Amino acid sequence: MIIGIAQVNPIVGAIEHNKDLILNSIKTAKTELNVDTLIFPELVLTGYPPEDLLYRSQLFTQVTNAIETIVSESKNINIILGYPRKEKDNIYNSCAYISNEELIRSYDKMILPNYGVFDEVRYFSAGSHPCLVDIGNIKTCLTVCEDIWSATPAKLAKDQGAELIININASPFHKEKFEERRNVLKTRNNETGLPIIYVNLTGGQDELIFDGSSLAIDSDGLIQTIAPSFTEGLFTVNLEQDNNKISFSTSNNNIPELTDNEAIYKALVTAIGDYVRKNGFNGVIIGLSGGIDSALVTCLAVDALGAENVEVVMMPSKYTADMSVEDSLALANNLGINYQNISIEKPVSAFMELLDPIFNNLPADSTEENIQARSRGLILMAISNKSRRLVLATGNKSEMAVGYATLYGDMAGGFSPLKDIPKLLVYELANFINQSGNIIPQRIIDRPPSAELRADQKDEDSLPPYEILDPILEMYIEQDKSPQQIINIGFDKNDVMPVINLVDRSEFKRRQAPPGVKISKRSFGKERRYPITSGYRET
Repeated sequence: MIIGIAQVNPIVGAIEHNKDLILNSIKTAKTELNVDTLIFPELVLTGYPPEDLLYRSQLFTQVTNAIETIVSESKNINIILGYPRKEKDNIYNSCAYISNEELIRSYDKMILPNYGVFDEVRYFSAGSHPCLVDIGNIKTCLTVCEDIWSATPAKLAKDQGAELIININASPFHKEKFEERRNVLKTRNNETGLPIIYVNLTGGQDELIFDGSSLAIDSDGLIQTIAPSFTEGLFTVNLEQDNNKISFSTSNNNIPELTDNEAIYKALVTAIGDYVRKNGFNGVIIGLSGGIDSALVTCLAVDALGAENVEVVMMPSKYTADMSVEDSLALANNLGINYQNISIEKPVSAFMELLDPIFNNLPADSTEENIQARSRGLILMAISNKSRRLVLATGNKSEMAVGYATLYGDMAGGFSPLKDIPKLLVYELANFINQSGNIIPQRIIDRPPSAELRADQKDEDSLPPYEILDPILEMYIEQDKSPQQIINIGFDKNDVMPVINLVDRSEFKRRQAPPGVKISKRSFGKERRYPITSGYRET
């Protein structure tokens, strides 16, 4: 039996677009690949996650019409796909089995995730029974995403005589996710002896990236990679049954396994490209500073969108070093992108003159620094409005964590690619880029980071070195360790407590930041929900 894997990239809410994507895949699978059974990912018809679109009654009218059309095109092929199913007042995250112009069965997801970025209990009712269908002469159990992370659905399938599990997914990427998935599939296989075909979405949706990476594990526990990571397309796997054992083979035997930095880089590129294209922008605008963050964002944007769709603006002030201007221009030339140099001295002077009577000779402080950053934000947003190009913010996770950023200044923008990338990882990714040539000028990587908003300013004037800061932030934000636990690991109390206080006090800034890409197990976004107004303090 030839199994087709439709590792596709739908658009959330675009039912007609997604229907056409499915129909085109069916046509190719039948006419070019001789596929017997074609499998699509979880909620492929609506995209994932549809969130409160599920409260719109017309969504289900569109879904019903689309399903009817798909069923009519299912002659001589089996189709498995995810869609939301409404029955009276209940909505189910369902998997349809369609064959020969008939919707034969629908399975309702039994295990609904309600943690991290997942909020399925808000929308869906849980199914209560496994669903077995005959695909060829193989008794197959249909499951959806989280079902495979729990032992119960697979055990129930085994008890009812299943010979194969098909698991359709909308499983977002984060660091170490590849290994987590493999371990889950191995565990379910060890528990049941059942082979599993695992099919996943690909593409970006707001803060989430779906990496694809569809897999199969045979009766003997051998894992076979079916589709490469972060790649949209149709892929086939041959299923063979011999003496009640199922094995898989595919022509994609030499798919290289991505390193951590390769995977993160591809995730960021995917997220930028899909956010810009799916939201209808003409390209992006980036404020170059001569620093490593904006350099990395620019490289990512060029890979995601092409050099012709990326424009950078250098906005020097009297505190901007000559090397910052020189290195920014060198980077733009290396990438072949449009470069503008606009001094902010005139707008900053105008604001200072306007505010002078109000400031009334008060000593200079961060106010004057923020005026510079906000002047730059104003320029970038004006260019964005005229050009229909999206402003990419360039702040990293370390800065967002401690509030080392200016509201309506360097935080201005529509999307924030580095929002979940700590500073030390920024350096790793910059060096990863330069493995293929000196794209980012080495001086950008080597020089001490600085906001350049006052004379001789360096990040370490206000923050611990990033080699200390980043581990503290990871333990506090992602691992929920207490200050005392972090200190017991070996970090100085005089570093730990100020950092944690900054994190706790900066929630109001993060709440107003643009959405950004999730690559860690806990990013700043919907999976970390802290009150802005809070008297709680870690001691």
